[in-house]
Amino acid sequence: MENKRTCLYDKHIALGALMSPFAGFDMPIQYSSITEEHNAVREHCGVFDVSHMGESYVEGPDAERFVNNIFTNDVTNAPLGQVYYGMMCHPNGGTVDDLLVYKMGEEKFFLVYNAGNIDKDVAWIDAHKEGFDIKIEHASSRYGQLAVQGPEAEAVVDEVLGLPCKELKFYTAMFVNVDGAELVLSRTGYTGEDGFEIYGPHAYILAAWDKLLASGKCKPCGLGCRDTLRFEVGLPLYGDELTDEISPVMAGLSMFCKLGEDKPDFIGKTALVDQKANGVAKRLRGIELEGNAIPRHGYKVLKDGVEVGEITTGYRLLSVDKSCAVALVDDAVKMGDTVEVQIRKKTFPGTVVKKKFYDKHYKK
Repeated sequence: MENKRTCLYDKHIALGALMSPFAGFDMPIQYSSITEEHNAVREHCGVFDVSHMGESYVEGPDAERFVNNIFTNDVTNAPLGQVYYGMMCHPNGGTVDDLLVYKMGEEKFFLVYNAGNIDKDVAWIDAHKEGFDIKIEHASSRYGQLAVQGPEAEAVVDEVLGLPCKELKFYTAMFVNVDGAELVLSRTGYTGEDGFEIYGPHAYILAAWDKLLASGKCKPCGLGCRDTLRFEVGLPLYGDELTDEISPVMAGLSMFCKLGEDKPDFIGKTALVDQKANGVAKRLRGIELEGNAIPRHGYKVLKDGVEVGEITTGYRLLSVDKSCAVALVDDAVKMGDTVEVQIRKKTFPGTVVKKKFYDKHYKK
């Protein structure tokens, strides 16, 4: 089957981007180099095409009740413009997907989820709408999306695009009308730096991309550095740190699962409450390796010569110059333990550490 293309595909080709299939789309992996683009976001400003992401609106008298039923976080009496991170879960606690939920009206929510799960998530949302007085619009095809990220992102979005970004606090959003184009503008991102995500019609996204690059204040960045950036600050990637088999509790994301009596029941809550109370067989842990060996997804983790898990993501980190990984390992593996990672025919020693290897720099 032929891969889909975002509205910016021709722009990437014109820039000579290295393109590769990702989540069913032809996407730019890098333009210059992953290192250059990574450092641009850490030090200045970068822009990503994330138009492959999925979006849906849920609107109606039961919108809040419906979202609470499928979402681990609690949107009860959410203030307008608030953005929440959380998951949709299977009844057994496994993760359908992780997503952002935006409160965009008194009875209106905007859901943003992973590109590789669009068909799966649409089916999941639709399968659970019975009994709720709501209208659902799956809007992925009409939206493009830009992520402008980095310590200079606020100045760039304000000066180059003229959007009222300074009004937004971290994890808040607003509707903005620009020449008849209705945009969703949020102070969110996936890099550990301050930044904004802009959802809008394809024509606006194309024009905004051109303005950002023409300004010279914003470097085009591919999915290669998007992965290195998110990994350094401990942000999960669905398919690696979250899957149908890996629950939020196993992934160390319980803070985004409201398991108390105040939060209405949701799909998977019973299983997650049980996991939180009684423990899980495996958990995600960080590993810092000695030397320069680079661990990759699927490599085995050993303790005292016995296999205890496998790597979900690993890199030679660009911001701290260390080889680090996140691994799904037996719960008996604790912080500070010494483990070995099998890389091809050799094993390399490492220490179990926190999953966050670099401090986030959000503007609160």
